[in-house]
Amino acid sequence: MLVTQQPIFRKFWHAVMPLAMLADGPRAFKLLGEDIVLFLDEAGQPAALKDRCCHRTARLSKGWCVNAQGQACGQGAVQCGYHGWVYDRTGRVIRIPQYDPERAIPPDYQTIAYRCVARYGYAWVALEHPLADIPAVPEFGADGWRTIHQFYETWATSPVRALENSFDNAHFSFVHRATFGVAASPKPSKYELVDGEQGFYAETLIDALNPEAFQKISGVSEPVTTRHMRNAYYLPFSRRLDIEYPSGIRHVIINCFTPIDDGHMQLCQWLFRNDREEDCPQDLLVEFDKVITREDKAILESTDPDALVDMRRRGVEFSMDSDRPGILIRKHLMQLLSQHGEKEIHG
Repeated sequence: MLVTQQPIFRKFWHAVMPLAMLADGPRAFKLLGEDIVLFLDEAGQPAALKDRCCHRTARLSKGWCVNAQGQACGQGAVQCGYHGWVYDRTGRVIRIPQYDPERAIPPDYQTIAYRCVARYGYAWVALEHPLADIPAVPEFGADGWRTIHQFYETWATSPVRALENSFDNAHFSFVHRATFGVAASPKPSKYELVDGEQGFYAETLIDALNPEAFQKISGVSEPVTTRHMRNAYYLPFSRRLDIEYPSGIRHVIINCFTPIDDGHMQLCQWLFRNDREEDCPQDLLVEFDKVITREDKAILESTDPDALVDMRRRGVEFSMDSDRPGILIRKHLMQLLSQHGEKEIHG
């Protein structure tokens, strides 16, 4: 499936950029093949516009933010770096330096503005009116939980590939054989699946290597432990993984696999823990999950990003019993396309 060719994905919220990255001014991003510019307005709220000045088409992301007095600052309106035209968050041109102050600016002097909100420390963007809200993350800001912004990086793969990988416990013994995979147990444990309208819930219990270097993460001192894994999928490209160890420690990962274009996605990953920094340092948690994500990244970037979604296309990719979650992801995506009059567009 070529995500940029499926208009329906424009009607969902996508995690685009950490708010902290916008503190110094506008930043460029490509979402579903669309070039956008993000910045913080005068109230400190994220805004997103088409990254194109309506004057001579320069990228607005090459400019900077200005306050009401026209002075450069970290947040406010965005000023084009070519001729200085200034845009507010609605996309309207509100100042042209070459005009006298009293001269009116035609109302059609504007660029496209996109819906943009702040949630969980990120700017989220919907290119068109969204069909659903951003998934709830009850741990964010809750008592007894800490939030770690783990990863924000571009991968040369597609959201569908990353999603199915995140539910695929048949690859642990191979891709993750150097970290937690148990090579002697290649047959994966079975998922208990509960289907729903906007996604599904999957639960399983697995054995996992627990080397001494990472025993603070699990809170378990044995060389092999168990992971009670509660996994949830949300349309179109998000998932929640709640790992509970026998110690009672929970390691909750939220992923948004944000589509950049047909061959790239942005990995946005949060980690929530019900312990304290003195129990398990943040640096150790980042390093642990970094090694695992690097293993996934290496194998996923070797796959074809044009992932099969319509399972009626026989002979393209073949499946096995443990692929049930990935097949269910495809079912939900195909239902979404069908409900909105679309078919899978592929190469």
